[in-house]
Amino acid sequence: MAVGIRVRETGERLPPKIFDLPVERMRAGYYSDAYFNFARAALLADDKHTNVLIQVFQRRHAVLGGIDEAIAILRLCSEHWPELTVRALYDGDEIEPWETVLTIEGDYTEVAHLETLYLGVLARRTKIATNVRRVVEAANGKPILFFPARHDHHRVQTGDGYAAHIAGAIGVSTDAQASWWGERGIGTVPHSLIACYGGDSVLAARKFADWAPPDMNVIVLVDFDNDSVATSLAVARALGQRLWGVRLDTSGTLVDRALWDEMEESGDFAPVGVNERLVHEVRGALDAGGFEQVKIVASGGFDAEKIAAFEASGVPVDSYGVGSSLMSGRYDFTADVILADGRPVAKKGRRLRPNPRLETVTR
Repeated sequence: MAVGIRVRETGERLPPKIFDLPVERMRAGYYSDAYFNFARAALLADDKHTNVLIQVFQRRHAVLGGIDEAIAILRLCSEHWPELTVRALYDGDEIEPWETVLTIEGDYTEVAHLETLYLGVLARRTKIATNVRRVVEAANGKPILFFPARHDHHRVQTGDGYAAHIAGAIGVSTDAQASWWGERGIGTVPHSLIACYGGDSVLAARKFADWAPPDMNVIVLVDFDNDSVATSLAVARALGQRLWGVRLDTSGTLVDRALWDEMEESGDFAPVGVNERLVHEVRGALDAGGFEQVKIVASGGFDAEKIAAFEASGVPVDSYGVGSSLMSGRYDFTADVILADGRPVAKKGRRLRPNPRLETVTR
């Protein structure tokens, strides 16, 4: 990743109210590691108000996410926000290992109990943003559909969706994920709808298309019968121009019927799941049938490495749906008190790391 890319214009941040924070509980330390609450209580009991400079960083090449949310926590949950000086990068900035992404200057008792909170949102959103940016780059500009909602608690959807958005994902699957920038979730004909129509993919596709608004792209899953070529053709004939695309989602434990004749000769490739040959078979059949306009969405087990391999081989995929792989990895942030009342106090191995890219957060 190239360092220094910024997605949004300088000075543009999300308003704090959009995060719908449980402000009173955050102020009370309900979500904070107890030792931060204890330290703050001890300082207040001693009437000690040390002016500190806190420096926040992490240790990997990454795409920064959660910074606006972290700022909102500081702004809304500290007692005297105007007395703090906060400088920060922006959501979507690409960052280096150990690069300072946020500094907080002011009375330590104002922010001691908030460290757990702002570090947590930075870690979570940066993980999502970084993983999404990697698959976006691997896809060479082809749309990425963000499909990990079912793999985690519903309360993380909104912020995760925004992290995906700033990293370049084209579509998200829930309204919650799209809410911070005013859009809606998108989706395809699911397996469950096909099951409700007795396993008839064509009938389910017709009923879905009858219901769908005219501006909705109709995309149909075609692996229900493990026969993606035949199902793609049948759906294309039934829907005609109303069909935007077909979605290949063959299980990683199955070999699609289109490849059964090749199973004995599959020593040079893995025939299971959505693989390169299956995509070529579907594309070739659609083109031969006069359905060149129908696009192919590939999903099921895709990550940056698999997408990069498909792109390097010129596999005719138009869009990728990516799910659980976007939740992997760790991007832990650390906050250090570097200065106390103007004096260097960092623990051994840590030092002040000025960053000219930081910008002061306005009042």
